[in-house]
Amino acid sequence: MLPTQKIIISVNPKAGRRSPMLQAEELKSRLKEKRFAVELLTDLDEVTEKAKILHAEGQLRAVVGVGGDGTAATLVNRTEPGTPVTLLAAGTANLLAKHFRLGKTPKRLAEILETGKILTLDAGNVHCAGTQRLFLVMVSCGFDASVVNGVHAHREERYRQGHKHGAHISYFSYAKPICQTLYQYRFPKMTVEMLQPEHKIIDNQTRWAFLFNINRYGWGLPLAPFAKGNDGKLDYVLFRGGSVVHGLCYTALAQCFSLHQWLPTAKLGQATHYKITSEQPVPFQLDGDPGGMLPIDVEIVPNRFTLLVPQTKNH
Repeated sequence: MLPTQKIIISVNPKAGRRSPMLQAEELKSRLKEKRFAVELLTDLDEVTEKAKILHAEGQLRAVVGVGGDGTAATLVNRTEPGTPVTLLAAGTANLLAKHFRLGKTPKRLAEILETGKILTLDAGNVHCAGTQRLFLVMVSCGFDASVVNGVHAHREERYRQGHKHGAHISYFSYAKPICQTLYQYRFPKMTVEMLQPEHKIIDNQTRWAFLFNINRYGWGLPLAPFAKGNDGKLDYVLFRGGSVVHGLCYTALAQCFSLHQWLPTAKLGQATHYKITSEQPVPFQLDGDPGGMLPIDVEIVPNRFTLLVPQTKNH
């Protein structure tokens, strides 16, 4: 058992397919049975302040995000480096939770919090229009980012209108935005430039651009087969095909033993610092959340976040 005993549960009320509050309450109850001191909070400012104090005092076991990948990234962005974080998966894709087998139920996560180990991982940092934000899994530019923008715009509108369950999303929530993007998106070209460890243009005809910290995408599609979360690098995956048909082809081949990497229209590799630009408006997304529009500057931040994971996982 880890030496510290206090746990903060941070709930994103809009995460996933339904309200995660019931799961959070069950987790709190199970942790109290294990004699942890637990607080359940929905205000991120309060989470941030209490986590900072407890971490500085050496009393924090972990901050538990109840939500998806965006929830995890938000917690890492708002807490001090070294603050232990883990997840009760309540989002849509839950890529981080699936990759590290963080458990699907409050019962399982309570066991992990009791017996788990600390893992130090890299993060990516995106600079855009004078702001910066960390991401944990990946950043992508183009078609899928346009879909993400549509999904989140619809969710926020439903939330503002007061729909009881309308702010929660599932894979079905992507159907309409995908159809709209299929009709509207024109696959503009992007230039992907490596800034470190050397300065060169990787590709100036890219239509789909991905930078991965961890090899997880969508339902678990292995687009970046060599990406590791602690190697001090971000893996790029670039495609030149400018249509949805190309996208379906890339997806099918990636699902089949990552055969997409051998295509002449694909480029895969690694670096530590990138710049992505376009002469036309192109959106980007980070860990499933809208990011803004190109250009962006992206760099690796080694050992930036601390994740509490199961002892049995071979990382």
